[in-house]
Amino acid sequence: MTDEARKAAERAARESYGRLVAFLAARTRDVAGAEDALAEAFASALKSWPDDGVPTNPDAWLLTVARRRQADAIRRRQTRTSGEAHIQLMTEELEEAAADPAAIPDRRLALMFACVHPAIERGMRAPLILQTILGLTAIDIAAAFLIPPATMGQRLVRAKSRIKEAGIPFAIPEREDLPERLDAVLEAIYAAYAKGWTEIGDTTADRLADEAIWLGRLVVSLLPDEPEAKGMLALMLYAEARRHARRTANGAYVPLEQQDTDLWDEPQIMAAEAMLRDANSAGPTGRYQIEAAIQSAHVARRVTGRPNWDAVVALYDVLLKLTDSPVVILNRAAALLETLGAPAALASLDTIATDKRMADYQPYWAARGHLAARAGRKDEAYEALTLAIGLSTDEAVRHYLMDQRNKLQDG
Repeated sequence: MTDEARKAAERAARESYGRLVAFLAARTRDVAGAEDALAEAFASALKSWPDDGVPTNPDAWLLTVARRRQADAIRRRQTRTSGEAHIQLMTEELEEAAADPAAIPDRRLALMFACVHPAIERGMRAPLILQTILGLTAIDIAAAFLIPPATMGQRLVRAKSRIKEAGIPFAIPEREDLPERLDAVLEAIYAAYAKGWTEIGDTTADRLADEAIWLGRLVVSLLPDEPEAKGMLALMLYAEARRHARRTANGAYVPLEQQDTDLWDEPQIMAAEAMLRDANSAGPTGRYQIEAAIQSAHVARRVTGRPNWDAVVALYDVLLKLTDSPVVILNRAAALLETLGAPAALASLDTIATDKRMADYQPYWAARGHLAARAGRKDEAYEALTLAIGLSTDEAVRHYLMDQRNKLQDG
């Protein structure tokens, strides 16, 4: 296989997977069938492109082959009469799209809302979006939702079958049904961004973050009256503005409070600020708006030259009342360190010490080690940092934590 063919196939999978699945599944409502057809199209591409050359428009080529696979599958399942009618319809749509690839409708938003239909198990709505729209594997999704991979895989298969069996429409719901379903759409988009933000140095993850922001913009453009959609987009833009300050030139991890604010991207910050103002002026304050406001309080350091911990703690108080989340307690404890000191921060962290979800949660042990060290509780800090090091999947973070642990021994 030529390198050019392989790169073209990878780029198409990365940039167009969700768009093509949504387009292929829109008429049949068969997400699993669309994924199978697209997988066969990619397999054909990897065989033919090295010899025949990469087509001018890889998306159109993949769409054509996948449509043919779909038509073959339908022909095998349906009676001759009804199958011909359906296949003819698909063929006309295919020829139209292939003639003008730029006109291929983007049906990802409609597919996202199909994935969060009430007929789909609540806990599977966001995972289903992550796989069908963004192409994440069951293993990746299982890790994000703290579910065994095999279990997640089985549930995803059932959820896709449910869309087909229930005849769930690919459409944006009526306004009265929108709030509940929008929450799951936003949750999935932000989960994708979080994965792309966390896995530093992985170009695929970086592009996943870009894709999540793109989807966030799409939701905002189509639902301009939804403040939480704007809040989530602002939150992602704030984080993105600090992307290049998270590592030194040598790749070493830099905590937020030590980042060089000159490295923060001012246009991204301004865009986030404008989006957050717009969100707050349009409706009630929700989780994403508050989280974005916390980020806004952090980036104010770029202007004032000093951190704004009091505002950060106050916003976490509001967020905690809204979510009652152990992760919020964890993040609030880190901010409490700077306002009330290490003992108060550790006391707050103690309230989630027996939460089973924290047992293998690396940020919990990293924070506990940091707070215990600041409180002068060296043995406790050493133990917590050792656990955090063992749970870290990011090499730069692991080295940072090892350095913190070494300082305990030196001091």
